Amino acid sequence: MMGIFSSINTASTGLTAQQTRLDVIADNIANVNTTRTSEGGVFRRSRVVFRPKVDQPYWRSPFLPDYLDNGVGKGVRINTIEKDMDASTRLVYDPTHPDAYKTGEKKGYVEYPNVNVVSEMVDMISASRSYEANVAVVNGSKSMFMKALEIGR
Repeated sequence: MMGIFSSINTASTGLTAQQTRLDVIADNIANVNTTRTSEGGVFRRSRVVFRPKVDQPYWRSPFLPDYLDNGVGKGVRINTIEKDMDASTRLVYDPTHPDAYKTGEKKGYVEYPNVNVVSEMVDMISASRSYEANVAVVNGSKSMFMKALEIGR
């Protein structure tokens, strides 16, 4: 049997995950023109990788009827925040820029981050909608709990 607060606990993991995703997206957008980082080199886009949150390995009993099986359903957790090293950076010709290549075939070009503002905004809308959906779950659960308390009067 599911606990009374399990839906709120599951939604809270989604709220935390989507808030982190929004923070990473905001960082990517803020660094869209960062050509030099403290680590050296051009800024690389970050992305959040989620995993299901499972307290223990899920094993389904063959003797448990399907209608009593709650499944995994424990929420989501952040697995890693990783740099996107696969996407190529963009080159812009600006020989006056202090970070422009001085020699070679890229002479005069500046390497800019692999951040695409349009796709970041799409990701931000997706994360915002997911956040709102988790808030709706919390509010719906709260409403059901209040109605249950009213029935008990």
